[in-house]
Amino acid sequence: MKVLVIGANGQIGKRIVHLLQDSDQHTVRAMVRKEEQQQAFSASGVEAVLANLEGSVEEIKEAVKGMDAVIFTAGSGGSTGSDKTLLIDLDGAVKAMEAAEEAGANRFVIVSAFQAHHRESWDDSPIKPYMVAKHYADRMLESSNLNYTIVRPGGLLNEPATGKVKAAENLERGSIPREDVAQVVVDSLTAESTYRKGFDLITGDVSISEAIKALK
Repeated sequence: MKVLVIGANGQIGKRIVHLLQDSDQHTVRAMVRKEEQQQAFSASGVEAVLANLEGSVEEIKEAVKGMDAVIFTAGSGGSTGSDKTLLIDLDGAVKAMEAAEEAGANRFVIVSAFQAHHRESWDDSPIKPYMVAKHYADRMLESSNLNYTIVRPGGLLNEPATGKVKAAENLERGSIPREDVAQVVVDSLTAESTYRKGFDLITGDVSISEAIKALK
């Protein structure tokens, strides 16, 4: 599969790009918004294109052209306000979906947030605007014509991968290394058990391949 990674310069995005670069199954194109990011990826042998999620659908569509799949792992980041959350995590995600549909990239995997599908789970959350943005972006993806997967990881850790996860529609809160999230996202690309599904994801006691196969 030819895969465009949107949010390629983020912490999970970089890990996804590296996994795809090392894969014998896929080729990767990184979408970034700064020239220095593009140059850094190009220097490491990764094709990179410039596009901005606050730009037009047409601009994003140009980045998607020729791709089979899109992985969306972009985010406004914790240091920005609710306005950027709305513009990137919601509107940016929806524009990427529209661009993918128009460009014929039918496979779309999005990195969401733990329990984003249940409003009551984040009623008192300090990051409620972020959760709202994720909730509605996911709903728009579900109503699209795309073959989607929604990955909802728990608390993200900068720790070595364990290779062991738990994945299900609803889980008790937990955490997971970013490396494991990246691996699950990449493995989901071709796993039919993840097609048109969303699931929570935390560290568990079964291998990633087993956890993905067991999804219902």
